[in-house]
Amino acid sequence: MVSDVALRVGRTQVLRYRVHAQQLDRAPRADRPPDDAAVLDLGVQHTGPDGSLWALALRGVPVRAHDWPRELALAWTLRGAPHAYRRSDLTAVEKALRPFSEADAAKRVLNASGPLKEAGVPVVDAIGEVARTMRDVVTAPTAKGALSTRMTAEMGEPYVRWCEPCGATHMYEMSFRLAALHAGLELEPDTSPPVLRRIPRWPAGQVGVLDRAVPDDDGPLDQVRGVLHLLGPVTVKDVATFLDSPAKDVRSRWPDDAVAVTVDGAEAFVLASDLDALERAADPPDEPVVRLLGPFDLYLQARDRSVLVPDAGRHKALWPTIGRPGAVLVDGEIIGTWRPRAKGKTLALELDEWLPWERRTRAAIEAEHERLAQFRGLDVA
Repeated sequence: MVSDVALRVGRTQVLRYRVHAQQLDRAPRADRPPDDAAVLDLGVQHTGPDGSLWALALRGVPVRAHDWPRELALAWTLRGAPHAYRRSDLTAVEKALRPFSEADAAKRVLNASGPLKEAGVPVVDAIGEVARTMRDVVTAPTAKGALSTRMTAEMGEPYVRWCEPCGATHMYEMSFRLAALHAGLELEPDTSPPVLRRIPRWPAGQVGVLDRAVPDDDGPLDQVRGVLHLLGPVTVKDVATFLDSPAKDVRSRWPDDAVAVTVDGAEAFVLASDLDALERAADPPDEPVVRLLGPFDLYLQARDRSVLVPDAGRHKALWPTIGRPGAVLVDGEIIGTWRPRAKGKTLALELDEWLPWERRTRAAIEAEHERLAQFRGLDVA
């Protein structure tokens, strides 16, 4: 870790840097491969009506709703949510997402860790056991409900619990979800309830093996470095919260080339190789980047929410517990929210202007509305 403060920046500069690092400023290109997006290094959360494909479309990737490219794959990963990755990266993703430690594994599986600890079963070993059992069970595409029933019968205590809302005994949800990729299983796109299937040509020696050959190196998809690059500058706490890992584990894996900067007087870190891009972000772009971000777009997943949206009174509107809206982005700033209103073959938007929008801004948002409608195969209402 480099402790000398090398650069002082403001939040607007940070936000412009993130727009560029996440390629939100890229123009669409028809010949661009579907897996050509930097955000796929961290995974693109596939939640909501437009999911990961809209996030990729916003970054200039030629994709359309419900037309899943074969170059991409879906898996339950960070925080147990479905994320899109390059199919060619899946084995590297699995290695990068192995728990950093026993404490990290316990944090990731939430309330499943207590019964395992009481039974004297290390959480890392438990995830591996669940993964190996899943692999044996899923010999053909299997719906989540059917797999859960079979896994509950196979595992027993301390892996299962009585669920009051469901009125049934089943596995702890996070243990179930997080073990799937370690079992070499992916999610079939556009299935609800989700269907799991085996990943083709998954290495047998990589089923349920959560050991780290090199403890402090996650390879080309190092998650700590990924957050520093795509969401930097950030603190250790920001990275730990994003990865759902203990700060102690993140601090022990902190890159030697992480450079300290100050963001409006507060210390944060960015990779040394990104310093030039951060400095260049001080200059505004020739044309402001206007985007309709999906509710779970990586740009909105930054844990320093006071940097992203300084007005804390807006946080509940942008990040409610249930039913998140999308965000209207202009030159790095969130200036309002949007919700889709589809009716028949047309798509309208419900917009909430946080401040009065200029005519030029409104025209750019209308163009993005049309882009979203085309992505969905609809007309603009």
